[in-house]
Amino acid sequence: MSKILTVFGATGNQGGSVIRAVLADPVLSKEFKVRGITRDLSKPAAKELASKGVEVVKADMSSVQAAALAVEGAHTVFLVTNFWESMSADTEIAQGKAVTDASKESGVKHLIFSSLINTTEASKGRLPNISHFDGKASIEAYIRGSGVPGTFVLPGMFMTGFVDTIRKQDDGSYSLNIPEGVSIDNARTPLFDVSADTGKFVKAAIKGFPSSINKHIYAATDYYSPARLLSEFSVVIGKPARANTVSQDTFKSFLPPPAAQELLENWLLLESPGYYGGADLSESLSHLDEKPTSWKDFVAQNKAKWL
Repeated sequence: MSKILTVFGATGNQGGSVIRAVLADPVLSKEFKVRGITRDLSKPAAKELASKGVEVVKADMSSVQAAALAVEGAHTVFLVTNFWESMSADTEIAQGKAVTDASKESGVKHLIFSSLINTTEASKGRLPNISHFDGKASIEAYIRGSGVPGTFVLPGMFMTGFVDTIRKQDDGSYSLNIPEGVSIDNARTPLFDVSADTGKFVKAAIKGFPSSINKHIYAATDYYSPARLLSEFSVVIGKPARANTVSQDTFKSFLPPPAAQELLENWLLLESPGYYGGADLSESLSHLDEKPTSWKDFVAQNKAKWL
């Protein structure tokens, strides 16, 4: 009898990637029955999952009771929380705790959480406003203390974010605004194709069980400086691309006010102490059975979006 793999955010980028990867894997597709969690069964994406044999269940993370149906009888759970939906770390943390508590009550054997580092601690208080990192770090700490065996997959900076921030100029060239305090040559950005590659890293956590318990898996293809990122972009697009260093206030003026300081500090994090606090990616990459998407490949696949 197949074990149940519950996937939260089944119709989103991360959860959808996990489901596609598991269904396509000749071993895991036989080992697990996939249960996809959504709040809206009428979504076309939910119906498409059902047509592929996924058990689509309506549930949410608002309480232990609301999450119970999602994790009932599950061996493994993939949990992703979305800070940007509520813009509230308290809400995000409460959701993560609710799923953890429900998983504990249901006897879940493996909880895989899409986590991030505590940037307030890593920066020694210099970057206290990156709530979408710190909230996930708090959830990770709660899982570690809960008694539910956990693995923590830490997504890098989404490549898709650069579709809107590398902008075409009137002369046909491209530019990327970078705030003062971030070195074009030395800042290190761990890039990640969320839709294509989340599932590759989560598969490594599943296949590595139980040795993957309590481990961090860094989900990124490589570290890129802004200079390297733009150089490779230019090669693929066939047009010059440059970085513009702007004042921090100017950088924030381009962003939605509620998120401006948070996203500024997210960039400053790349300079120091680092998106992953300086972690080496090689061990995480060694566990993959499929290569992650390179930045050059991503740009080539999405070239039309910039032209």
